[in-house]
Amino acid sequence: MDETYRKDLFAGKTALVTGATQGIGAVIANHFASLGARVVALGLGLGDGTLDASVQMRQADVTRQPDVDEALADLDRLDIVFNCAGIIQRGAEHELDVFQRVLDVNLTGTMRVCTAARSRLQAARGCIVNTASMLTFFGGSLVPAYSASKGGVGQLTKSLAIAYAADGIRVNAIAPGWIATPLTQALQDDPARAGPILARTPLARWGTPQDVARAAVFLCTPAAGFMTGVILPVDGGYMVS
Repeated sequence: MDETYRKDLFAGKTALVTGATQGIGAVIANHFASLGARVVALGLGLGDGTLDASVQMRQADVTRQPDVDEALADLDRLDIVFNCAGIIQRGAEHELDVFQRVLDVNLTGTMRVCTAARSRLQAARGCIVNTASMLTFFGGSLVPAYSASKGGVGQLTKSLAIAYAADGIRVNAIAPGWIATPLTQALQDDPARAGPILARTPLARWGTPQDVARAAVFLCTPAAGFMTGVILPVDGGYMVS
């Protein structure tokens, strides 16, 4: 963690991060932990070994209500929920069973976690950050399910921001752009594909998981206390170019 925020910023608070076994989710979980939060990370499998030792890892499938309920059962308080669980199945998403599975994870899974966490977040006057995407705003010919699910996450975020406001719960989302992760490594390594991406990105570089994590953390700080229903791009200017 860098020095963007003081190290005790979330001392005494509990954060739940889904999709935290690897990639951006794991980096975000580590960031919250480095700032003093108790972090419970939900995911499938054993992860990639990048989670800090202080992060509590729990196996959970966000498409299964019993898994979500069990993950929350022993949390006596909950201040932050970050929904990062998601899948993408390029090329296969025109098959209806694949389409349904992607929506169940990315969109319904997000709603399932928000609903289950609502009463605890209300008690703490906490906040939710969902994971949207550039494809919240654009279409994707190879990923109709992913695009539809992320468009849905954007509208869900706005709707829950209104619905949960009376509970003192803020609901926002981040929309990552082209981020350097193992999932985009093939693109990074292919000049014919990476070139147009970087040419359209005003900041002329790939984003990092740390870039996304800093934005996610910001939305959970007192500095964002009057922000709700926001979809915050973290894309180096890609969407406005």
